[in-house]
Amino acid sequence: MIRVIAAVLTFLVTAQAVALERFDKSELTIVTKQSRLIFNIEVAKTPAQHAQGLMYRRAMAPDAGMLFIHNRPRPASFWMKNTFIPLDILFIGKDGRIVNIQQRTVPRSLAPIRSKGDVIAILELNGGTASRLGIKAGDEVRHEIFEK
Repeated sequence: MIRVIAAVLTFLVTAQAVALERFDKSELTIVTKQSRLIFNIEVAKTPAQHAQGLMYRRAMAPDAGMLFIHNRPRPASFWMKNTFIPLDILFIGKDGRIVNIQQRTVPRSLAPIRSKGDVIAILELNGGTASRLGIKAGDEVRHEIFEK
């Protein structure tokens, strides 16, 4: 009986610990020198959504991504713990321009991935997307958060 109770308690604690957040969906455009690229994104606004991000995902559509929005510009840092897919992480300034890109991050790594200055948003795309599509620092990201 004690084993059953322990098993149930363990299940409940584990289920609560990995309760997944829901994210609003939106569209985002990146304007490069060659083209306009449209992505269907999920938007992370709350601390709980920021903490979860793309953790536990095993795949993501080629035109998908996640946009993390901060209340004010500040340095940003990420890690890949519990993230199972390689990502390109684009750090975006308050003017909507890409400040820097960390390409093909290593899944499950605890190494910090940092912005090169203050940013208002961070966009995560599938690893290799920036290189494949020619996305570079200085390119413009268009989304309603930059239209204020």
